[in-house]
Amino acid sequence: MSTTQTRQTTVNLTPNPQRTRAQGRTPSEWVLLAVAVIAGAAIFAPFGLIILNAFKSTQDYSSHGPLSWPTSLSIDAFINYLGRVNFGQAFWNSLIISLFVAAIAVVLSLMSAYPLGIGRVKANGSVLAVLLVATMLPHEALIYPLFYGAQATGTFNTVWSVIIVFSVLQAAYGTYLLASVMGAIPKELIEAAQLDGATRWQILWRILVPILRPSLAVLVVFFFIWTWNEFYIPVVLLSDQSSQTVPIALATLRGQHNIDITVLNAGSLLSLLPTLVFFLLFQRTLVRGVAAGAVK
Repeated sequence: MSTTQTRQTTVNLTPNPQRTRAQGRTPSEWVLLAVAVIAGAAIFAPFGLIILNAFKSTQDYSSHGPLSWPTSLSIDAFINYLGRVNFGQAFWNSLIISLFVAAIAVVLSLMSAYPLGIGRVKANGSVLAVLLVATMLPHEALIYPLFYGAQATGTFNTVWSVIIVFSVLQAAYGTYLLASVMGAIPKELIEAAQLDGATRWQILWRILVPILRPSLAVLVVFFFIWTWNEFYIPVVLLSDQSSQTVPIALATLRGQHNIDITVLNAGSLLSLLPTLVFFLLFQRTLVRGVAAGAVK
């Protein structure tokens, strides 16, 4: 047999990976795949409706309803939305607040979790329980002291009032999470570093931070998205239009008797895009952090 015939025979005998994978699926795997596709479609459906109605004209929406395809693509809703609200200022305020809260809350969480998870703090379990309960408190129960506190400190109607409040609230959850992760780190690793003469500060930044990097990345993503979507506390503390955030600007579209649905959908789409872009940029980091936490 010649060399050419041998190569052809070898190629023909090589199985197709895609075909083998498809034929090798069990019925339960096909069921799980179908459930995943249905769940994905259900999750995407609200976002798809926002996109669908954002590019409709008011007449098109009134005539055909929210579930029909647009007769023609129109950007009038976006123009009307940008003309009614100062989206640029609201976007900048939301971006500044979310970035500062994500950074400050992660640092506070790390510094607070270090003595609770690694140190010898007495009743650290009780402290973590209190922090966990603090994250469950409804914002309505906190709004009065926060309002008077912002007035007393002169931060009312400034972005710093919201930055301070959410940095503390998010840090409570971050401290609970990081302290639990630090508690699972082998103590022999810390003891070996201490025997080598490492200080507590060096142990934190040279040993613990590299280990906790996936968890810290997850917290940054979550804190940014959670803070961006917050509405109740900012709407009370930021009554001035120059300091309002994107969700507050979106809420101003609701009139007393009527509301333009297409403009509301256009505003909602513009409000969702920054968090969607931020999530897509850090998607791999988020997946790695969740996987690392699962392994631990």
